[in-house]
Amino acid sequence: MTEGIKIIANNRKAHHDYHIEETYEAGIVLTGTEVKSLRLGRANLRDSYAVVENGELFLYNMHISPYTQGNMFNHEPKRTRKLLMHKREIMRLMGQTQEKGYTLIPLKVYFRRGKAKLELALAKGKRLYDKREAIARRDEKRRIDRILKEQNQ
Repeated sequence: MTEGIKIIANNRKAHHDYHIEETYEAGIVLTGTEVKSLRLGRANLRDSYAVVENGELFLYNMHISPYTQGNMFNHEPKRTRKLLMHKREIMRLMGQTQEKGYTLIPLKVYFRRGKAKLELALAKGKRLYDKREAIARRDEKRRIDRILKEQNQ
């Protein structure tokens, strides 16, 4: 990645649960206390997803903890947030999610040039045997790396 990017939260389970086809960058519409809480790194992307509704893109179940110095105007932690993308990109995503069985999964939240951004992935769910296969491949790679490291010493 380029300079000036500060990653706030990663969705580590996304690569385990989904086949990632394409990634997109979207802006997020946030309130003031949400931005302050994000700058403190208080976000969680687990179980969150995006949906196209009426030609607009919305993010569900993203948890941003309430700002500790916030007053009665503090935000709701799991509120629905609007995502900002070009209309043609939204329409393309809408077509792919409706027809081909893809889903929109957030991968990471970060700040770029002072603006909160979300990396959104067009993904297809993995079957259980795919997950087991990926785990077996990862374990085999670790075993080989360990053997090679021992031989080089």
